[in-house]
Amino acid sequence: MPKQRKTRARPVARRVYSFEQGAADGHRGMKELLGGKGANLAEMCNLGLPVPPGFTISTEVCSAYYEHGKRFPAGLEQEVERALARLERATGKGFGSRDNPLLVSVRSGARVSMPGMMDTVLNLGLNDATAAALAKRSGNPRFAFDAYRRFVQMYGDVVLGIKPASSMERDPFDVVLDELELARGSQHGKGLSADDFAGLVAAFKAIVRERTGRPFPEDPREQLWGAIGAVFGSWQNERAIAYRALNNIPSSWGTAVNIVAMVFGNLGASSGTGVAFTRDPSTGEKRFYGEYLIDAQGEDVVAGLRTPQPIATLEKALPKAWKELLAIQARLERHYRDMQDIEFTIEDGKLYMLQCRTGKRTGFAAVRIAVEMVREKRISSDEALLRIDPDSLNQLLQPVFVPAELAAARGAGRRLTRGLNAGPGAASGRIVYSARDAEHRAAAGERVVLVRIETSPEDIRGMQAAVGILTSRGGMTSHAALVARQMGKVCVAGAGELDIHYGDRVVAVDGQRLHEGDWISLDGSNGDVYAGQIATQPSPVAAALLLDDKAAQRSPLYKSFAQILAWADRARTLRVRTNADQPDQCTVAVAFGAEGIGLCRTEHMFFEGDKITPMREMILSESTAERERA
Repeated sequence: MPKQRKTRARPVARRVYSFEQGAADGHRGMKELLGGKGANLAEMCNLGLPVPPGFTISTEVCSAYYEHGKRFPAGLEQEVERALARLERATGKGFGSRDNPLLVSVRSGARVSMPGMMDTVLNLGLNDATAAALAKRSGNPRFAFDAYRRFVQMYGDVVLGIKPASSMERDPFDVVLDELELARGSQHGKGLSADDFAGLVAAFKAIVRERTGRPFPEDPREQLWGAIGAVFGSWQNERAIAYRALNNIPSSWGTAVNIVAMVFGNLGASSGTGVAFTRDPSTGEKRFYGEYLIDAQGEDVVAGLRTPQPIATLEKALPKAWKELLAIQARLERHYRDMQDIEFTIEDGKLYMLQCRTGKRTGFAAVRIAVEMVREKRISSDEALLRIDPDSLNQLLQPVFVPAELAAARGAGRRLTRGLNAGPGAASGRIVYSARDAEHRAAAGERVVLVRIETSPEDIRGMQAAVGILTSRGGMTSHAALVARQMGKVCVAGAGELDIHYGDRVVAVDGQRLHEGDWISLDGSNGDVYAGQIATQPSPVAAALLLDDKAAQRSPLYKSFAQILAWADRARTLRVRTNADQPDQCTVAVAFGAEGIGLCRTEHMFFEGDKITPMREMILSESTAERERA
């Protein structure tokens, strides 16, 4: 028999990529493999920026996870262990150590930003022993047990699936927390002691045992793999599927998983966390824009649990961190040549960058940023055109309130409160308190405004169905604000005077009570909220184009819009004609740049007013004179 040739085993493609300040296995060009978050973490490390060390499990593992019936591919555990050992060396801490414990965050990272749609777990690695070690090592037991109760709650929700039965029910963990805060006269945990937080940990674990029939997992490695599986699993959750459908994101892309050493913004007055943009995401103005909280973790800002402070006030609160952050944000915008959305944490005075990505922006901001970056010689006019989502230009046509109607509403005392102007335009609709009701009533043809204490990713379909979104908590970087801006929805966030009662389906403010189905009006330009319905009129761009409004034509927004159209005219090769069969349709089309009529429809609508007779005469004419007459 002939000798069989030995064949080498095919090498398994790399699936885990580490990063630490000054060095990384990846870079920003690897978004398809590392996801946007992982690629940009690696890029910031390569730039030498202060980034906590960690590692990324690639998007290809997500695909394999689903191909193998939600099981991890062979060999992945060994790769993760090697990366974990490298992370321990980089931090000088041990995962599960009872002396100096390493805690990690486990976060999703699709190749394009999907804010809030997938899952995150923070403070992973805590159990009774490591929490005690963290308390001793930090000298701050209150911080350690606050982190522990946060971890148990988040893990219970994300990994173990302990959630409210409906959007009108309260989270079981929040019920226990609120009862304790009420008893202590506390708010947002500020009045609670280390013993209080330790008691919450025990109560939360009791909820886990009651809901799942099993004790809360104490082994950090079991916790880690549970969280990795949950993040991969969240790629196919209902809200992520809905978001992908709304934004044309293929399900085949998958998500990466980022495991990053925890840094803590909740260590006291010299610590904090925030989200910021290198330019204003609502208007496009060139100013460092964002929000932060002292003595807080990231979800406090993003989830809107506490109303944050404007980023500019950080200069007085923590001047050294502010100066470094200001320099880093400018460097990131220069490097990426686009407006950046960044997340940061300050731990005991030291700044860490947790994320950077191309910032979501309104259509108003997209036009202004594109034009100004060309003027700053950062991008070409062709690049500017490619950076503007054509659909987002519809936002420039969003209506505004009729001034006389608005003045009448103010004069009648219908102004209820003012929140943050988080989304463009103006809108009136009937109040609904749940995403499901928003969907159903909008499908029946009603204009609705979704009113929530704070929105969550589960509200995505209701937010899409509503004409406006109103929240009593959260800032300009909250979930409601971020998603509303991307959708082009009118949004007022953080209207803290509102007292919203889901059970009674009522919102109270300053002695007034509005019930489900009542009309409410939102002004996205300044954050004002009004009782009742207010009429609207065209935006400045629409007025300039369609009404030949001279004042509107002098506005900065219209000038930027006109510049974009001029660059588009110069770059295009297609000539644009319109479908029209009415004079008013022709007027609108010409205002928006059409050069003629490409299709004049001759279907059944021509029977109205005997329109079809001249059309037949034109078609059947035997001379130019007859055709012109027809």
